[in-house]
Order: sequence, then C-alpha cells, then structure tokens
Amino acid sequence: MRDFDFIVSPAKLLTPEIVQMVSSIHEHKGKQELFLEANVDELKTLLEVALIQSTGASNRIEGIFTSDKRLEELVSQKAEPRNRSEQEIAGYREVLSTIYEGYEYINPRPNIILQLH
Repeated sequence: MRDFDFIVSPAKLLTPEIVQMVSSIHEHKGKQELFLEANVDELKTLLEVALIQSTGASNRIEGIFTSDKRLEELVSQKAEPRNRSEQEIAGYREVLSTIYEGYEYINPRPNIILQLH
C-alpha cells in the first residue's frame, strides 16, 4: 500500500509548471464561454456532423449499414425507419439525444447504462 503524505506532497506537486497549467486552464475557461456564445451556428453544425458520424460508425461496428444520405435523413429525423436496421439507427439517435440533453442529470450507473443500451 502506498502512503500519501498530505503535508509534504502538495508542496512537491505545486511546481511552477503545474501552477502555470492551472492558471492557463482557468484563463481558457472564460474564453470557452465567449467562444460558445459567439459561434453558435458553427458549433450547431459541428454537433450535427458529429452526431451523424458517431451514429454511422457505431452502427457499422454492429454490422448495420445504410447509405450516407439515408443515415443523415434518419439522424436528422427527416425520414422514418423502413426496416429493423434503420430502427436501430433511430434508436441510437434517440439515446445520443437523451444523453446530450440530460447529461447533467444522468448518473452513470449500471441500470442507467442498460436502459440506454
């Protein structure tokens, strides 16, 4: 078992490099808020692309294939699923949407993960 000396160790860990990194993180957090507010349209587009790519990749891993156009239609909710494979894609889209909209309230516990799966 390792011992952690709470009196000596923080002084060793708080090097100038670490303090500079923490300061930089703090500084960038403010910039991130400004970026989020100033670039809403760009971020929305990036989110849509990420959702489509994530959905396509995850479903391909599971052996579910469709055209890129059809995938985009399903993820964007511009089309209804026609078969079981497309229902799987739509289900994945719904889970991603649930996570994205409610991540602050979702506790990652086994039963929650099973429900989402």
